[in-house]
Amino acid sequence: MRPPAGPRRPPPLLLVLLTNFVVSFGKETLQTTAVTPQFQKNMDYVDFIYLNILEKKVLNNSEVSVQYLCSKPCIVNLEAVASSEFRTGVPVYRRRWKDEKNLYVSRTRQVHLKFPSIMVYRDDYIIRNSIIVHSVILYAWISHKSASNYDDEQNEDYQAAVAKNYTFLEAVPPFERPYKDHKVCLQWGADYLWMLQANRIPQCPHESDGVQVLEFIYASSGEKTGIVKKFEQFENRELETVRQHQIDYPMFTISIWLYLLHHCEKDLCGILYFIDSKEMYGTPAVFLNEEGYVHIQMHLVRGDDLAVKTSFSLPLKQWFRLDLSFKGGQIEVSSVGKNLKRHHHQSFTFREDFYYDDTGGYFVLGGSGYVNGIEAFFGPVKYYRLNVLETEQISNPLHDKDTVEQIELYYERCMDIQEIVYDYRYIVRQGEKAHRSCYYENYYLELIHKYGEKSKCDAFMWGKELREKYHTLFKLLQEMDFSSPDVLEDGSDTVVEVGQRIFEKVVKVIFETGLGVPVDRIKGLLYSLVGAQGNERLSVMNLGYKHYQGINNYPLDLELSYAYYSNIAIKTSLDQHNIKGEQAFVETIRLMDDELLKAQTKENGDVFMWLKHEATRGNAAAQQRLAQMLFWGQQGVAKNPEAAIEWYAKGAIETEDPVLIYDYAIVLFKGQGVKKNIKLALELMKKAAAKGLPQAVNGLGWYYHNFKRDYRKAAKHWLIAEELGNPDASYNLGVLYLDGIYPGVPGRNQTVAARYFYKAAQGGHIEGTLRCSLYYITGNMEDFPRDPEKAVIWAKHIAEKNGYLGHVIRKALNAYLELSWHEALLHYILAAETGIEVSQSNLAHICEERPDLARKYLATDCVWRYYNFSVSQVNAPSFAYLKMGDFYYYGYQNQSKDLELSMRMYAQAALEGDSQGFFNLALVMEEGNSIPSYILDHLEIDQALHSSNTSLLQELYYRCWNNSNQESISPCSLALLYFYMRVLWNNVLHSTLIYFMGTFILSILVAFAVQSFQSLSGNDSEDATRAVPQDEPTLSNDLSQQESNPQSPLVTS
Repeated sequence: MRPPAGPRRPPPLLLVLLTNFVVSFGKETLQTTAVTPQFQKNMDYVDFIYLNILEKKVLNNSEVSVQYLCSKPCIVNLEAVASSEFRTGVPVYRRRWKDEKNLYVSRTRQVHLKFPSIMVYRDDYIIRNSIIVHSVILYAWISHKSASNYDDEQNEDYQAAVAKNYTFLEAVPPFERPYKDHKVCLQWGADYLWMLQANRIPQCPHESDGVQVLEFIYASSGEKTGIVKKFEQFENRELETVRQHQIDYPMFTISIWLYLLHHCEKDLCGILYFIDSKEMYGTPAVFLNEEGYVHIQMHLVRGDDLAVKTSFSLPLKQWFRLDLSFKGGQIEVSSVGKNLKRHHHQSFTFREDFYYDDTGGYFVLGGSGYVNGIEAFFGPVKYYRLNVLETEQISNPLHDKDTVEQIELYYERCMDIQEIVYDYRYIVRQGEKAHRSCYYENYYLELIHKYGEKSKCDAFMWGKELREKYHTLFKLLQEMDFSSPDVLEDGSDTVVEVGQRIFEKVVKVIFETGLGVPVDRIKGLLYSLVGAQGNERLSVMNLGYKHYQGINNYPLDLELSYAYYSNIAIKTSLDQHNIKGEQAFVETIRLMDDELLKAQTKENGDVFMWLKHEATRGNAAAQQRLAQMLFWGQQGVAKNPEAAIEWYAKGAIETEDPVLIYDYAIVLFKGQGVKKNIKLALELMKKAAAKGLPQAVNGLGWYYHNFKRDYRKAAKHWLIAEELGNPDASYNLGVLYLDGIYPGVPGRNQTVAARYFYKAAQGGHIEGTLRCSLYYITGNMEDFPRDPEKAVIWAKHIAEKNGYLGHVIRKALNAYLELSWHEALLHYILAAETGIEVSQSNLAHICEERPDLARKYLATDCVWRYYNFSVSQVNAPSFAYLKMGDFYYYGYQNQSKDLELSMRMYAQAALEGDSQGFFNLALVMEEGNSIPSYILDHLEIDQALHSSNTSLLQELYYRCWNNSNQESISPCSLALLYFYMRVLWNNVLHSTLIYFMGTFILSILVAFAVQSFQSLSGNDSEDATRAVPQDEPTLSNDLSQQESNPQSPLVTS
């Protein structure tokens, strides 16, 4: 092992200038001038040289004044040496001249310095790589030379000079330098490209070795799920060089805030550990054991693994910080309290250094497929990748102190409640024991005990303050029967029962009296975290959804979201094999779909009774549907596995339907709701497979794998089923490759296994989808590059199939159908807040139907909130996009109008195949608005083909018609017809022939009108006083009225 020396210093980084650094020779611009009179040569003079620069910056043509005196024939030398981040001591300018005649005379010469362009000018189209210069030193010296060796530069050394001097020049930053006039004319294209980026100043991203692994509180339930973090190489070359040098001599620090609830129940529980690319534990691996001690395992350079255990245990139910630092082969472990005072400290020294490459795998906080996590709350976690820090140097504050304190107070109350319940139970039972001896002697006392009021404690031993604090608890305790044999001696079941009743009562009070109570983020977060830590499914999914979307003041954290969603996803697979419990099949039933609502039924409903009638008559399809409804709790029917199995058996025997035969064989194999019968199950499975049912062929492979351990036959059947498109078979083949038991293939092959899992996931296989989501979050598989968002989406998809969640959704739907609005609102809110899209859109629909209910019980705008949540989902329905589009278009209550967002929503609805989306976009254009180009690209509309508004409108109306029901007259068909008629009419009006014909006809009509008017005016003047014929009575009456009017113009004339 290496001695515990100081930190290894990386070798000095050499500074390299680019190859286009060319030495530049200046030229003399002014003649040298004598400044002192010439004295006699025999006087004793000392050579000297001075430099004088007005502006000490690295500029092109910088002027320097050189004053010198030579006592002998000499050579004066000037040299500029530059250093950059890549190289040091590079000559960039040289100048020398001879002076043989002006001896013993002080002279001055003006010199213009010329430097390489990449040192003094900005980048442009020709100068592509200007450099950052750290320092420039201008050296000047005098060497005595004879005329014969003037051209020999080897002896002109600065150190051997008779007189020398130097000065520093200040480098100009690249973006403060001028552009160079190259005296060339660029082509138009090159000049345009350069102008696009001429004024851009690139900025290097700030990078540090300190990484905040976790900022928000994480509730670890002790399951085999946790937070997965992966680190990449540093972008900064210096940091990356240091990291690579420290692989075999690591120096890093980890700081973790924890609130432990229990020590590990069995073996070891994961706190933080590293999994390498071969899926093996690496450095470090930190666990908690049964006694509360910290177990630390390290991977050594030579390949071995060694572990140590601390002599101190971690405290329970209090916040503390666990600091671990690693240096070479040494470990420092410290426990720090909330006041940042060190409680415990211990050091370990190994005989060999650790091997540590934090980019060659991934870190896990909590549990994984290899180990259970700790039962705790994780606070902020800080990781220093390249430094060893003391406790005082670590910057990892405990944020959100309000929530931290609320967690402590919550568990303090829990301890008080447990103590009260235990003491109360003990007092009641002691009283029962005192009276029990009398029951056998007094028959009436025995009857009172059996049928009378149960024993309770009226004389409390607790103080008034405690009784008032837990008033509800004491009231519930008085109502409970502690004499029940179901209650264990330790009172644990009692505590659970009381806790459940209090929880139900609290939830009932919260939701029935309000949901309109003032929003309290801290309490909401507290109960979500506590519920998630206790594996309450809705709470876990609520946290997963909030971190996935980054809403309600929850930070967007995909790794944290995956930790929660994967927990429920794993339970979904296990829950499906458990026929007990309040579970129901998760169905996508929208309250706007009248047909689906009519199909909902119950055991006494028309649909169920009709299916039962048909099933009794031997209808295989009816038997199959009825059995599925009863087994999974579908379509409103309560879950009843026993009744379902009866229909499976009846159908398998009577109709010989392959699906019913297969289903019955499965329940016989597993003993779900019926006694196991492997022999009969195998016969039925072979019978269904003979009928060509793919899942039955897969079932035979499963039988040979699990019961016979005949992997060759199992693989044979699974290959056949996989060719028939069965996703279960694809997954099972992947398992064979993963376990290294595929016939004829030596060893494990994770790559092939992953491909089979992916194919199974594409077919909807739950376990296959889970495997692929794990590959995406770890990034350890070549075919699955790390993609945390995709991992969350896949895990979320499986988690939302959980049967317990389906039960909540079913209760909400049943309440809605029964017009129990309050209950429907309650359960839809519970489901909607977990991120279930169908519940979100259904809740928004209820709030639209019953705005009075929403205003009374909800503090937020229900319609806007949940339609907005809905459109942020991957599987959002088109009508939700249309709703939000209308809200943005017209402006919704306090929300301002946003035409662009409105068009985006309409476009998304159109992409979902909704004709209304195209229709609305066309109407927006009709009103004189233009659709942004990126939306048209999203709709795959070629703007080159549809450059005019008319062409674009035609395309939108055509797509509207194409996506609507073409067999009947729809608004889209009418809109398209009207559009074509308008185009035709506009073309007619703008036709040249029609223009001339219209002009000619109009001229004739005008001439005819003028002639008629003139003729009518002449006749009126001649016959003004003549009587009108009797066949025109109306006109005669009018004229007679005019003649009697003294103001009539006819009378005047």
